[in-house]
Amino acid sequence: MPYDLSDKLVIGISSRALFDLEAENAIYDQEGVDAYAQYQRDHENDPLQPGTAFPLVKALLQLNELIPERRLVEVVVISRNTPDTGLRAFNAIAAHKLDISRAAFTGGGPTAPYLQAFKIDLFLSRDTGDVQEAIDAGVAAAQLYAAPLDYSAPDKQIRIAFDGDAVLFSAESERIFAEKGLEAFARHEQRHRKKAMKEGPFAKLLLALSAIQKQFPPKQCPVRIAIVTARNSPAHQRVIHTLRTWNVTVDEAFFLGGLNKAEVLQAFGAHMFFDDQEGHVQKAAVVVPSGRVPYKGGTLERTRVPRTRAVKE
Repeated sequence: MPYDLSDKLVIGISSRALFDLEAENAIYDQEGVDAYAQYQRDHENDPLQPGTAFPLVKALLQLNELIPERRLVEVVVISRNTPDTGLRAFNAIAAHKLDISRAAFTGGGPTAPYLQAFKIDLFLSRDTGDVQEAIDAGVAAAQLYAAPLDYSAPDKQIRIAFDGDAVLFSAESERIFAEKGLEAFARHEQRHRKKAMKEGPFAKLLLALSAIQKQFPPKQCPVRIAIVTARNSPAHQRVIHTLRTWNVTVDEAFFLGGLNKAEVLQAFGAHMFFDDQEGHVQKAAVVVPSGRVPYKGGTLERTRVPRTRAVKE
């Protein structure tokens, strides 16, 4: 019988997101594909250091050890490498004892067409173009930033943090803020406070994580979820009503009203934080692994409203 991925959380990850391949990527950019391929062959048995997503992937794979005879998570390497140059990544996977056995090496071709084939719930990459193509294809995806220095992942619990608007929820409210300013945003959210927001690109991932949480007693759950948003009272009400409609209970929520998210994320101890705004991701990436979620089509349509007029950033 064919192996079924539909009942699992499936993470697609580029080799450069899983391992630190920045020096190798520089060779590719500066010297070309042939020099890169030769370097990878010459060093295919050299160890690779963990990349930005390594702590999250390692922790997620450990969930498979908690329920006998049931795998909750699968990880698939989705890479533009050729099978030849991709051998180094699989050697590193074996060296780090990661339970990853599946891969798609596209030989320089686009990766997005294969995400649906592998039932990918989340795609993580360092490449802007690959992430944008994934989002445009309807797959949750994030462009990862460089791993923070001296980051230490929590030992006994997976901690994932999400921004709200344009990540878990649709970009509708974010667009109103961008086009008309904070006061119009606040009026709109108050008027619709009991109306659930539409799903954003990461809504299905949240639902999948929530389903995993329900496999464990609350006090023993190995997955902890937080929402870290610039919304504050009273705009927080719509977030709560939306989660109720989705039958999802997040463990923690932070309604910051323009405060710096990085300090809260560091205190939470996130394995990964997802946000749509580059400024937030840049600050967060200094303290926790972080990824930017692009807008479908690449931009959020907006008129010119000065961002200095509002605090929702």
